Amino acid sequence: MDVEGVIRSRPVKKDSWKTVLTLAYQSLGVVYGDLSTSPLYVYKSAFAEDIQHSDSNEEIYGVLSFVFWTLTLVPLLKYVFIVLRADDNGEGGTFALYSLLCRHARLSSLPNCQVADEDLSEYTKDGIESDRRNIGWRLKSTLEKYRVLQRLLLVLALIGTCMVIGDGVLTPAISVFSAVSGLELSMSKEHHRYVEVPVTCIILVLLFALQHYGTHRVGFLFAPVVIMWLFCISAIGLYNIFHWNRNVYQALSPYYMYKFLKKTQRGGWMSLGGILLCITGSEAMFADLGHFSQLSIKIAFTCMVYPSLILAYMGQAAYLSKHHNIETHYRIGFYVSVPEEIRWPVLAIAILAAVVGSQAIITGTFSIIKQCSALGCFPRVKIVHTSSKIHGQIYIPEINWTLMLLCLAVTMGFRDTKRMGNAAGLAVITVMLVTTCLMSLVIILCWHRSVFLAICFIFFFGSIEALYFSASLIKFREGAWVPVALSFIFLAVMYVWHYGTLKKYEFDVQNKVSINWLLSLGPSLGIVRVKGIGLIHTELVSGIPAIFSHFVANLPAFHQVVVFLCIKSVPVPHVRPCERFLVGRVGPKEYRLYRCIARYGYRDVQKDDNEFEKDLVCSIAEFIRSGRPALVVGTEDMEDDEIMTVVGTSSSNLEGIRMCEDDGNFADMVGTSELVEIKSPERIRKRVRFVVPESPRIDMDAQQELRELTEAREAGMAFIMGHSYVRAKKGSSLMKKIVINLGYDFLRRNFREPTSALSIPYAVTLEVGMVYHV
Repeated sequence: MDVEGVIRSRPVKKDSWKTVLTLAYQSLGVVYGDLSTSPLYVYKSAFAEDIQHSDSNEEIYGVLSFVFWTLTLVPLLKYVFIVLRADDNGEGGTFALYSLLCRHARLSSLPNCQVADEDLSEYTKDGIESDRRNIGWRLKSTLEKYRVLQRLLLVLALIGTCMVIGDGVLTPAISVFSAVSGLELSMSKEHHRYVEVPVTCIILVLLFALQHYGTHRVGFLFAPVVIMWLFCISAIGLYNIFHWNRNVYQALSPYYMYKFLKKTQRGGWMSLGGILLCITGSEAMFADLGHFSQLSIKIAFTCMVYPSLILAYMGQAAYLSKHHNIETHYRIGFYVSVPEEIRWPVLAIAILAAVVGSQAIITGTFSIIKQCSALGCFPRVKIVHTSSKIHGQIYIPEINWTLMLLCLAVTMGFRDTKRMGNAAGLAVITVMLVTTCLMSLVIILCWHRSVFLAICFIFFFGSIEALYFSASLIKFREGAWVPVALSFIFLAVMYVWHYGTLKKYEFDVQNKVSINWLLSLGPSLGIVRVKGIGLIHTELVSGIPAIFSHFVANLPAFHQVVVFLCIKSVPVPHVRPCERFLVGRVGPKEYRLYRCIARYGYRDVQKDDNEFEKDLVCSIAEFIRSGRPALVVGTEDMEDDEIMTVVGTSSSNLEGIRMCEDDGNFADMVGTSELVEIKSPERIRKRVRFVVPESPRIDMDAQQELRELTEAREAGMAFIMGHSYVRAKKGSSLMKKIVINLGYDFLRRNFREPTSALSIPYAVTLEVGMVYHV
């Protein structure tokens, strides 16, 4: 059930240098594949049309100077030394920053948050002193007071997320296309035009077709491929520097950036849209932080990736500074600076490196879609876990084939790196701008630093990124419209789904049944109670859902044991197995009604199968055995407090109760003197027993309750779910009717049903239709 639970419990002691260096080696294949292949297309995109390569070399030196300082200031200074420190319990990315802000200020978009969630081990936060003179406290109060600011912050995080998804479409297309473009030097332009696109499309189809196998099967090849590629571009760069122009290092001076812009003016400014491609993939350092460690990512970048990229760009500039007879912009690409003797081996390694870089962004897209779905910002999709050992290796079929079709459409529609570069550049720089904005809030609300420091951060890095953003946006009609269109579509889907889900939850809260109604029915609930466990799936964390009153009012019989199950996500990356469940009673003990809240982080693996059922029943049995209320949990709109106990999974609670299921004889399973065995009657075919510690002894009432739970488990478990039809109530605005009646209803009907998303077997599922007027 909880494969990750053990993985995420990191030791307090620091990792050894051997571990750090191993992680640094592995990160080369996972994190830096995209960034390391940028030399394939940066110069070609920069010199596409906006500027010309002249005999004075001012253009090529200016581009090199911009590339050097952009690589130094953004990936090295901003990400390696600042942003990597803003991790969420070891996790990174846009949602990690948003999660940090949600915990340090009450900004959560999740309506079912509870006080008990703040007691989770990973729910760490340092409060801001309630001093009205403290600017941080005033900013926190302002954000908590105005819902419009909270929605703007959510939209900002979603825009960054949508641009990452857009990058998942554009990066494979431009990386593979640029790598294959090396064929242009070995054939005529006419033949090359008819070969390049089909070869790129074939590689992309193979890349996406192999996704369902999981990257762990070929992942061991990733790091060696990227290392070979970095070695190649470094060696070629050094060769070109010493062979063509040893004084090219002078172009690293910022003075050449001034000369470049002074000479080229508007053309030079527009060429920045191609230059910024040198930092594509930088966000992966932060987004993939959860798979590695800060120190390992820093070592890999500063010692291997950064020097290799600088040498590669300097080598290309040194070659071009001595070759001015450029017929077309094709001749200014990467492969023209590669010696002819090794051009074919380098082409093969480049294609492999492009595939590795594409693989990383595709996997990252799957991961971020899963996070959005967990936080209620994306419709339910099928999530396949491709590895039981490697954390985070998932595959989403719907997203995979959607990305493939979009990649092929971009490749066949554009057919050149210029427009692909314009599109990819806008997606990359938008994500960085979002990260800069969220980081400025993290500096104040989470790190409790001065507002002046946050203003300096957003002004310095925001100015650099705004310059590149303006250069990319000006090319809207030349390809940059693609990420904008994709982001608009995904943002509309996310916001409509989130809005509909929120309204549906509010309807559930407003229409939940009072506890007095339940008490008036008596222990039998006014109907026949038959053996078995009725598992009622609900989004509510307190109160009795309206769907239960429909069952009691319309059915002549119901299950002996009823469990109100809520599977909720909390704004932390992981929930430890020992803190997985919150268990409590609904009504008096003789009613046999329980509430169980299964809590997951936004990066946790949810496997709702037989093992989950076993953990669920064990958590209820442990709650019955312990008989001790641990804490009182509630929500802001809670009418009646319910005393609930934190219970871990059976695998994490070795000293607690355990459940054994067998069809045969228990004679060979009789416990020792330290165990007390509670058996069900012999007539039941499927035998179930609970093994409980002998000390402390449990009373007779608890033993009887455990027997009834055993009999109910043997009789079987049925899942009861509400099949909701959400409609806008009368008097709603036209926009709300369009969003709810058309948008949300379309997504609900065309994406996964809860039974499919939660892997619930259809044979034991009962769905009841309900109309929600929101």
